[in-house]
Amino acid sequence: MKLNIALLAGDGIGPEVIDQAVKVCDAIAEKYDHQISWKPALTGAAAIDAVGEPYPDETHEICVNADAVLFGAIGHPRFDNDPSAKVRPEQGLLKMRQKLGLFANVRPTFTFPSLIDKSPLKRERIQGTDLVFLRELTGGVYFGKRGREDNGNTAYDTCTYTREEVRRLAKKGFELAMTRSKKLCCVDKANVLETSRLWRETVQAMEKDYPEVEVAYEFVDAVAMRLVQWPNSYDVLITENLFGDILTDEASVISGSMGLMPSASLGIKTKLYEPIHGSYPQAAGKNSANPLATVLSAAMMFEGFDLKEEAQAIREAVNRSLEEGVVTEDLSEVGKSYKTSEVGDWLAKNV
Repeated sequence: MKLNIALLAGDGIGPEVIDQAVKVCDAIAEKYDHQISWKPALTGAAAIDAVGEPYPDETHEICVNADAVLFGAIGHPRFDNDPSAKVRPEQGLLKMRQKLGLFANVRPTFTFPSLIDKSPLKRERIQGTDLVFLRELTGGVYFGKRGREDNGNTAYDTCTYTREEVRRLAKKGFELAMTRSKKLCCVDKANVLETSRLWRETVQAMEKDYPEVEVAYEFVDAVAMRLVQWPNSYDVLITENLFGDILTDEASVISGSMGLMPSASLGIKTKLYEPIHGSYPQAAGKNSANPLATVLSAAMMFEGFDLKEEAQAIREAVNRSLEEGVVTEDLSEVGKSYKTSEVGDWLAKNV
């Protein structure tokens, strides 16, 4: 198969972890007789520095014409620490999601047997955890009207959803639940928020189309609590943008490290794959960042092309690297830790 992949390394550790995913993908392509054409493009702070825009039109064209996008991370502390900055790297991320129509973020959370005691939660609470969040990505408070009034002393951010935005995300959730344990949880705050009541009534109306799926409705604060008490009681969860942003980061530490969890963002045509961790600028250039989340995101990419054997080969290599201790310093307790590039080399050799 010929694959045309847009490569958006981004900021911070993004270029380092992306390089390792490319090594592994190229090794898979050679093993399974595929051809991958990588199309690098600028985004985030790197793009602001180069052209003054965090998601340039040229980058968008490369993404639109690609079969998929492999993405690193966005963000830089010089923007985080400047509240007056008019242009920010994160604006590029929101613009990319909106222009590419990436409305559904798929974030799995699972445990690795060899790392189960690395989790901050007790073994007996997390054993068997295998859940997936579907977070709506292009609506809600992140895309609503915002501004300042009263000479800048009053600020507002508006959360807005349409029924169609809820329906298309929920449809993905129902379909995913049908391939798994047929359990779906809709996460909202319907006791307070009108947008959450729209979410709940829309999902309730869809239940008849998926009679085999058992649907639960839970408030976001209750889910936040249960995620650290009984995470393995969940399977597929659907929720709005802000709630999903917070809950998926909470869920990510169940595995023991944010550096282990991949994700996919799905649109009508384009699919984007990225690790869930941020740009981690403190580690940039040190060759110490954990590349496994990015490599596992590449596995999700192959699965998105229905190349399941290739995806499984990557996952098996990652599991072996963890079992044999070929890991970066964040996962190493005693003995040798490996550099980012060394982990990538090992994985490419062992897929």
